[in-house]
Amino acid sequence: MSLTQGTPATTGAPAPAQAAAAVLPADGRRTGSRPGRARRGRKPASNARSSKTMFWLIAPFLVLVFLFSYLPLAGWATAFYDYKPALGLTGSEFVGLQWFEMLVSSPAQLQQLGQVLANTLAMSFLGFATSLLPVFFAMLLNEIRAPWFRNAVQTLTTLPNFISWVLVYLIAFSLFSTTGLVNSVLGDWGLITTPLKFLDTDQHVWLTMLLWSLWKGLGWGAIMYLAAITSIDPALYESARIDGANRFQLMRYITFPQLMPTYVVLLVLSIANMLNNGMEQFYVFQNAFNKEYIQVLDLYVYNIGITGNSLSMATALGMLKSLISVALLVAANAVAKRARGTSII
Repeated sequence: MSLTQGTPATTGAPAPAQAAAAVLPADGRRTGSRPGRARRGRKPASNARSSKTMFWLIAPFLVLVFLFSYLPLAGWATAFYDYKPALGLTGSEFVGLQWFEMLVSSPAQLQQLGQVLANTLAMSFLGFATSLLPVFFAMLLNEIRAPWFRNAVQTLTTLPNFISWVLVYLIAFSLFSTTGLVNSVLGDWGLITTPLKFLDTDQHVWLTMLLWSLWKGLGWGAIMYLAAITSIDPALYESARIDGANRFQLMRYITFPQLMPTYVVLLVLSIANMLNNGMEQFYVFQNAFNKEYIQVLDLYVYNIGITGNSLSMATALGMLKSLISVALLVAANAVAKRARGTSII
């Protein structure tokens, strides 16, 4: 009892009163350093410097985005003029919504626009239907145990992404034209008497374009999923192996569910780009036989603006496409957030 009431503690650590006396001088004023308050004072300044550094690092990219993504939107003004390049915007006649009304005023124009939208949506939905192929390809590629074989397969399937569509068409023409390799071999073997028309036909145009697109982009599309696989916690696989799971079950119950957040984000972006199929592939493969089924919205805008020399009408159509794409992005983001709790906005 005497130790706890009248004597200092015998554990070696100073008592609270003694610690305070060691800091306070005889006159009672507090002196010396106050590390806790000093840290609280330095932290906001450090955060401010870090924020400024991060801002200056991303500033060049913000400038590029403004120059190439937002500044060109000023060209939307040509949709309200009868724009003549030689006269400029100030010398052209202001026509208001005339070009927007022309898009829906003529039955022939509506029929053509309907076919273009059908081609665009068909290619987009075929892309959605095959959007899981890069996921499965990445999972199978990850299961290859021999590193040299895995790297060879990944390199060979990624290289086509860097080939331009012009070179892809040259390959297709060399193989599948009426005088190409395939028809020559089939003719030499006596299997056909007249050359088969793989390119100069309006049959199966959507499926043909889908196959070429898959050949070109499958390996490239799997790269992001391969990166996502490396971030999966190895403890999940170890626990499943202890429970007796085989390789197929590991892929089904661990790898595939863990890739779903990445897949949902990419799918949301794909839905937002539903009307943006690009025009390079369809431009190089189009001909007089398949033009009705290969002309997607981007190619239609190009043909109206450049080939048809109607820049104002092409701008009006492109403007509508951009606004619809933004609406699709917001809707797809809301659906994804409600369904899986994952969104990009």
